[in-house]
Amino acid sequence: MNIGEAARASGVTAKMIRYYESVGLLMPRGRTDSGYRVYGMSEIHTLRFIRQARRLGFLVEDIRKLLALWQDHSRASAEVKAIALEHVAELDRRITELTAMRDTLTHLARHCHGDERPDCPILEQLACEAAEECSQTTD
Repeated sequence: MNIGEAARASGVTAKMIRYYESVGLLMPRGRTDSGYRVYGMSEIHTLRFIRQARRLGFLVEDIRKLLALWQDHSRASAEVKAIALEHVAELDRRITELTAMRDTLTHLARHCHGDERPDCPILEQLACEAAEECSQTTD
């Protein structure tokens, strides 16, 4: 099948298929005489695997490792688990950072009158952070 058919079958856009090829996550079977890439069910399964891994937030390098382990039937599941737990730890770090951002913005928004006056603690905080001269956020 061609790249458009592979995109439809896998749920991955043609642009992303080309990207995955460029970073070495996917190798098409070959090309037609006119130079078009040819994909089979093996590539479709790989693309679906990549799509699911991306949905879970894995980075390309981790997907590369997971693909290698998926294709290695003598793999140790401990390796897969280690990659997954490392990713969970990274997600936890990001959740902590996002929670702090949300809490800061919520605090600033509560203290912004949201009226016709120009005073705005949100802008003041952004400006003082930019100038590196913040003391305390408005209480």
